[in-house]
Amino acid sequence: MTDPTDMPALSQEHIRPIDADSLAPAGDLGHRPRILLLYGSLRERSYSRLLTLEAQRLLDMFGAETKLFDPTGLPLADGAPADHEKVSELRELAAWSEGMVWCSPERHGAMTGLMKTQIDWIPLSLGGVRPTQGKTLALMQVCGGSQSFNTVNQMRVLGRWMRMITIPNQSSVPKAFLEFEEDGRMKPSPFYDRVVDVMEELMKFTWLTRGRSDYLVDRYSERKESAADLSARVNQKSL
Repeated sequence: MTDPTDMPALSQEHIRPIDADSLAPAGDLGHRPRILLLYGSLRERSYSRLLTLEAQRLLDMFGAETKLFDPTGLPLADGAPADHEKVSELRELAAWSEGMVWCSPERHGAMTGLMKTQIDWIPLSLGGVRPTQGKTLALMQVCGGSQSFNTVNQMRVLGRWMRMITIPNQSSVPKAFLEFEEDGRMKPSPFYDRVVDVMEELMKFTWLTRGRSDYLVDRYSERKESAADLSARVNQKSL
């Protein structure tokens, strides 16, 4: 677990540990919240990756078990079979997770193609089971210029489509090239403080909803529809 004293941008007197006892449901699974982090750039100095690494350190400090997916080598959606090594890795991580962080650069007013490819490879359903339904989601973006919220707003639509519990808070870092030290660590700033807020909120929502998500997303229409009918509908070959 990350030591808070190894987080130079944090105000140590104001940081608080997550009180899991106040948030976890009775009969909680007991393990640390499992969070998968995705980022949307392959550049050598990728600011979306650097921001995601900061988020990972914070989540580790707050008590999460985290995994970072490296999208290098991931084919375009439908450009390879589902058993492709990188596709299988991503899908296994999505199934393992109880929450996610998506972080993309803004490019042409939208998320990058790489970010969308990762999301597109996570299926809405596998044999009638939805691997993202009821899981939590936090959204972040980095901007090369002035602050924008196009990308986080666009990803919020996708999170809703994936039936994820997308937390209210979000992070957008303008002129990202000014916000990181040469060693890749984020500088103290209000933008860093917002990242702390977002990760803290993600942890709280994950503790609150895991173990309860099956009930929270239980719907009349799907109780009425058989599992076989559901699988046939969501896995149909053509629209």
